[in-house]
Amino acid sequence: MRKGSTRHPQADSPAVHVRNYITPGGLARLKDEHQFLLTRDRPVVTEVVAWAASNGDRSENADYQYAKRRLRQIDGRIRHLSKRMEAAEVVDPEAPRSALRAAKVYFGATVLYANPAGVERQVSIVGVDEVDLDRNHVSWVSPLGRALMGSAEGDSVVLEAPGGRERLTVLEVRYERISVEPFREPPGSYAAAKHS
Repeated sequence: MRKGSTRHPQADSPAVHVRNYITPGGLARLKDEHQFLLTRDRPVVTEVVAWAASNGDRSENADYQYAKRRLRQIDGRIRHLSKRMEAAEVVDPEAPRSALRAAKVYFGATVLYANPAGVERQVSIVGVDEVDLDRNHVSWVSPLGRALMGSAEGDSVVLEAPGGRERLTVLEVRYERISVEPFREPPGSYAAAKHS
């Protein structure tokens, strides 16, 4: 494997370092969720587990079983977020870049392209933790992201999509701030219920 390349783990392989390219806003969102789970949600669920356990027979105690399952989900999410943040390689779309690099599509680019019918669409190339189709944020490893990578204004690229091949024309490439939806406390969380 060449230095600087990205490896994608196989489903059954042990821990493999995978680069997690992410924008500053995307990393902030991961950190905010991690902090919420560690300092707000997990402590409240732990209290519920302790209270439910004190009520006797755990095998028929729905409160205990549900809270224990929720605690396992929280712990799994905390581990996942920790790994994603540990592997994070922050790429700031607003960082200065050479004219050559600014003219081509790389991670963090906002790209305007057209399909053969002339329908134009704009997407921003982001990390896998930041995909938000409502905001036209696509992953750099998605079929569209891969098709656009390395292209420049005026280039024609081929999108290999599940529905078939489609030729796209790159109309504009620019680098600007990519607004990422911030983390919001889930309305049904134990922490939200305790503080209401």
